[in-house]
Amino acid sequence: MDIVKDRETFEKVQDYFKKSKEKKSSGFLNKILGTNNLGDIIFERLTLLFAVLVFLLVVFMAWEMYSHSTLSIKQFGWKFLINSTWDPAVTQVFGALPMIFGTMLSSFLGLLIAVPLGLSVAVFLSELAPAWLEKPLSFLTELLAGIPSVIYGLWGIFVLVPWLRDTVEPFLQNEFPNSPFFQGAPYGFGMLAAGLILSIMVLPIISSISRDVLKSVPDTQREAAFALGATRWEVTKIVLSNARSGLFGAIMLGFGRAIGETMAVTMVIGNRAQISASLLDPGYTMASVLANEFTEATTDLYLNALIELALVLFVITIIVNMLAHLLVWSTERKWK
Repeated sequence: MDIVKDRETFEKVQDYFKKSKEKKSSGFLNKILGTNNLGDIIFERLTLLFAVLVFLLVVFMAWEMYSHSTLSIKQFGWKFLINSTWDPAVTQVFGALPMIFGTMLSSFLGLLIAVPLGLSVAVFLSELAPAWLEKPLSFLTELLAGIPSVIYGLWGIFVLVPWLRDTVEPFLQNEFPNSPFFQGAPYGFGMLAAGLILSIMVLPIISSISRDVLKSVPDTQREAAFALGATRWEVTKIVLSNARSGLFGAIMLGFGRAIGETMAVTMVIGNRAQISASLLDPGYTMASVLANEFTEATTDLYLNALIELALVLFVITIIVNMLAHLLVWSTERKWK
């Protein structure tokens, strides 16, 4: 009986505190917050504020670049994108076409080398490697992404460029003497060196994201294929087919990384504003122009042209990365 009385007393005290708490929170503050906790409301609003600030920062960057390039935009208009003359010293005529060409060509060269390697690494780590080997290899592959780009550039100057100049480029010219892609003097510095550097730099991005995309495909797909008598190669083809949009998104992310690379490319590409079919000739990229010439801009038109070039690079990078993230997200969402 004493236990029952004590229990009834405890429940009455609990009901009393519960009712008093409801009375205290039923005022004006409760009408504003509803049924949510004050701490939850503050946390939600703060995180929303930070997310909006990031978006506003991107918009502010675009507006600043546009407002500081109006002189070049008014002077050249759309011809800025299709003009191949870049002459800041004499005529003050600026055209971004050689830099856009160099950026795209070097990035595509990097992808041409990195995509087969990156996808092969991703397939091995996600489908074939034993558990004890997968993590160390994944760590070593992703470690390449943490190396500063200037280190890649120095390695390119002292190792890659001499190797290309003395061995690779003479071999290509001897084997393909009539090819327009291997004409000119074998300096070592040029588009081929830039493409090789970029392939090494985008390899960890493509391989790590592709591995995550392949792992997002449910194991039931693999088990069903094995149950029907499929071989390991056939199961891998099925997984690759189901994850193809995500893999393409990983490639696009690597492409966006290659477009914006600056120091390593600047140190090996040769830095000459020209359009040439030969991979042995020097070239220029938009990021390299900004790194080399921004401190040399002595006139307002020259400075505005460089900022407009930065705006073009900014827009291209944003579009490529948005498409890539959309493709990766669509694949992950498909299997969740």
